Amino acid sequence: MFGKAGRAAWPAGVGRVILPSIDSTNAEAMRRAPQVSGPCWFLAEEQTAGRGRRARPWISPRGNLYATLLLHPTEPPQTVALRSFVAALSLRDALLAIGVPADTLALKWPNDVLLGGGKVAGILLESQSAPGTRPDAARMTALAIGIGVNLIGHPDATAVEPGAVLPVSVQSQTGLQIPPEDFLTALASAYAGWEEIFAAQGFAPIRTAWLAQAARLGTTIRARTGTQDRMGVFETIDADGNLMLRMAEGMVAIPAAEVFF
Repeated sequence: MFGKAGRAAWPAGVGRVILPSIDSTNAEAMRRAPQVSGPCWFLAEEQTAGRGRRARPWISPRGNLYATLLLHPTEPPQTVALRSFVAALSLRDALLAIGVPADTLALKWPNDVLLGGGKVAGILLESQSAPGTRPDAARMTALAIGIGVNLIGHPDATAVEPGAVLPVSVQSQTGLQIPPEDFLTALASAYAGWEEIFAAQGFAPIRTAWLAQAARLGTTIRARTGTQDRMGVFETIDADGNLMLRMAEGMVAIPAAEVFF
């Protein structure tokens, strides 16, 4: 989906809302969810209360990308959650589209994109559900796929947990400068393509494509779940997106963790 000048074209049927300043694009998407019927992207020039995984604050200087895709999925929650991998592949394609070299990019489980070995982008999925008749029968009414990309700036290394991947920016690593709105167009175009594959073929082709770009596949990593650290070889991800870690006691499936290299 590219225009005549070679730039990505905005996908048909997808909304777009540009906001000068907002607390959080995920929060704004959820507030507007009852009034929005189709897929819609929200982009903020500035976030005043951005957040990442585990409610950590997300540093939000102007010039970086702060965006959320609002969807109204109909699949079971465990299937909906696999869209984090769809988003990661879309981010990689968008970075390629603006000229970032392919050999500098990698995808870090569960939801980060690496550039030159440093974290350049993160993904945060949040949802709203209507209660079902049983605790496991909740119906999801809205999904917010929050995406932050360090286009021109990144947090200082001192703000990062010891042992974590250090943050980088597109500009610091490549010299490329791109306005957030232009990057959003590339991202929305890429996401529309991967979402079409996911909707038609399920997770299998997404899993294959993600694994082809996975960081540290086949090497020893550390997965932190709460207060427990597990060391093992990153063998693969399974059909549910779980990290498969080969440990001394055998293969272990990890659904959520902080990963350290």
